Amino acid sequence: MKISSFHDDKKILVLISFLFLCALSMLMQYTNVNASWNSPNVTSSDSNKKTLYSSFSASPKHLDPVRSYSSNEWAIISQIYEPPLQYYYFKRPYELQPLTLKSMPKLVFLDKNFQRVSESQKNNGQFDYTRYDFELREDVFYQPHPAFAKNNNGYLYHRLDKKIETLKKQNNPEKVSELESIKKLSEFAKVGSRQLVADDYIYAIKRMAVRQNHSPILDTMKQYIVGLDAFSQSISQQLKSELETSGKSLKEHYFDLGQHGIKGVKKHSDFSFSILIKGHYPQFLYWMSMNFFAPIPWEAMKFYQQPFMNERNLTLDTSPVGTGPFYLAENNPNQRMRLVKNPNFHPEAFPEVPNDFPENLKQNYQEDTGKTLPLIDEVIYSLEKESVPLWNKFLQGYYDASGVSSDSFDQAISVSSNGNLGLTSAMKEKGIQFLNAIQPTIFYFGFNMADPTVGGYSEKQQKLRQAISIAINFEEYISIFLNGRGVAAQSPIPPGIFGHQSLPAGINSQVYHLDGERIKRKSLQEAKQLLADAGYPNGKKSDGTPLQLFYDTAATGPDSQSMLNWYRKQFAKLGIELVIRATDYNRFQDKVRGAKVQMFSWGWNADYPDPENFLFLLYGGNAAINTNGSGINSANYDNPEFNRLFKQIKTMGNSPERLRLIEQMIQIAQKDAPWAWGFYPKSLALYHSWLRNLWPNAMANNTLKYRNVDAQLRSQQQEKWNQPIVWPLWILFAILLISIWPLYSAYRKRQNYRVQSHQEESVITHSDELNRKIKES
Repeated sequence: MKISSFHDDKKILVLISFLFLCALSMLMQYTNVNASWNSPNVTSSDSNKKTLYSSFSASPKHLDPVRSYSSNEWAIISQIYEPPLQYYYFKRPYELQPLTLKSMPKLVFLDKNFQRVSESQKNNGQFDYTRYDFELREDVFYQPHPAFAKNNNGYLYHRLDKKIETLKKQNNPEKVSELESIKKLSEFAKVGSRQLVADDYIYAIKRMAVRQNHSPILDTMKQYIVGLDAFSQSISQQLKSELETSGKSLKEHYFDLGQHGIKGVKKHSDFSFSILIKGHYPQFLYWMSMNFFAPIPWEAMKFYQQPFMNERNLTLDTSPVGTGPFYLAENNPNQRMRLVKNPNFHPEAFPEVPNDFPENLKQNYQEDTGKTLPLIDEVIYSLEKESVPLWNKFLQGYYDASGVSSDSFDQAISVSSNGNLGLTSAMKEKGIQFLNAIQPTIFYFGFNMADPTVGGYSEKQQKLRQAISIAINFEEYISIFLNGRGVAAQSPIPPGIFGHQSLPAGINSQVYHLDGERIKRKSLQEAKQLLADAGYPNGKKSDGTPLQLFYDTAATGPDSQSMLNWYRKQFAKLGIELVIRATDYNRFQDKVRGAKVQMFSWGWNADYPDPENFLFLLYGGNAAINTNGSGINSANYDNPEFNRLFKQIKTMGNSPERLRLIEQMIQIAQKDAPWAWGFYPKSLALYHSWLRNLWPNAMANNTLKYRNVDAQLRSQQQEKWNQPIVWPLWILFAILLISIWPLYSAYRKRQNYRVQSHQEESVITHSDELNRKIKES
């Protein structure tokens, strides 16, 4: 009885103590918490590091520079890879500068016998070839990577399957288990590096020529680089034969490109090489700033093209290897991607601000002039599929910069009576700043010209597309979905690029007309008349059924539904039924490149500041159906006269004659209407006061190395903006105390009762003992 009571009391005491400590611990935790209590970042200490926090909404499909050609992919790989040239960060107009070269490439002009021409012949255009000579810096090294790891016997990880087989024969299960347990690059025990050499750039061009690699610029480059076309046909056939013989996939078969040469690409020494092109193509240097020409070490291909690596999805397409300021330390496309500072990055300093900069702008950038790049240690991209959570995390200080969606526009931006954009007082109070500029970009609504319904070049087919182009009111689209952040396009060439004509001279007369000095979209009645002329009166086919058209899109999220409904309404105005076929972005790309779409929306960012970079989107030689899906003419537009003029202007320098030919091309395309021309977007980026050195450079993609972060200020602001509300916890603590009090009171009463009972029992026991002794005496 006494033992049982003792344990019951102990349980009560333990329960009381536990509840009290839980309440006290919870209260102490939240009253002393810092800003990390609601942070989406991995650890609270991250906010004090020189880490830039950004986001992505769709996982990149290709990180292999020979294949990648999407802006979300280049946002990653441009920080990892280094082509020979880059753009000056601050200079306008845009200007190229050496990146891995000692100086700008030297141009040599040759005749048909490959002999150097005289200066007068060069000036008169009397030459057949142009040779570009490249001289590499000797202080450029690759990131640490297991592909370069060696010992006295050679490369450690180039024959992993055979190594595992050998270890099994040697009865070494521990080593076998150690290798087979590897799932990511960071788990390899050894890494190495080596110097960048000319062979790496030559190897990259050879990879471009392999048709099986599906390089989107192969069909463009083979028109210029001497011998590239012949090399491509030969090497692609050899590879096809080897794959058929071995039964392996391309990812599992290492093809030694080093044993084959391209006639126009020559190595002169370990640090010099040349590229010979046909005729004169001034834009070729712009291509030298693009990732297609980034160096690829053969060791990386030997390392990745093993069954062992393919089974773990470790390929150049998922795990790039470069000489740039960062390397990809983590690639989890369903959660986050992480770039980390390359410890082997070659010396590069933050550039000087030009003298013609306004004084107030100079002060914003001069603080870091001359500092060693990169200025930050890592970049973390987190997956954010919806705009609202992204915006809220930006306001909390957990993202350093953000775009502005339609949902958050009114909260962030104020529009003056004359249409100028500014920040709201709420944004100013947080010290938020913004950049705003028209981008050298076009977003367009494309028709598949190979489609039997919306494609074709007859007058009736032209009128169908013209009617749709009038009905899709992009001014309304810009107002509703972009809050005015865009300009309706009249042609494929955006403002700031040679060949763009301002209004009213540049009007698209197929869609707009002049009303005094203003341009106006043609009326819906005019669109309906065009539709009737096309054979679809009131949107009906000859059998009286509604014309049904299909629109493919990658817009699948909840934020996109209102936009898709808007498109349906635009077609419904003509009596046309629009069927939406939504899919993920990777599948969407495959469908467009396979010409398996009828209508679609896409966009193009300028690769280089020249009209050729936009007009080649409509050149027939680049049509997807003419290039096995690798071409960039996604509308499959192929007008012979447009093609003829394009071949003329693409090698010309900017001149009145070039402008005249470009105007002819634009008028042809406007009449054919392979696109409903869409709009040129205005970029609007907001960023916190602790993020420095944001300068709008639409041509440069490798700009993260210039960014700087005041991590201490960010941490302070995060703590200030994310203070937890603790008064509900005090109430909870009080409720717990009130709940504990009856238990404590019962416990005290029980203790008092036990003491009293014990005393009474002692008295009785003492009395009995005394009586016994009396009796005995």
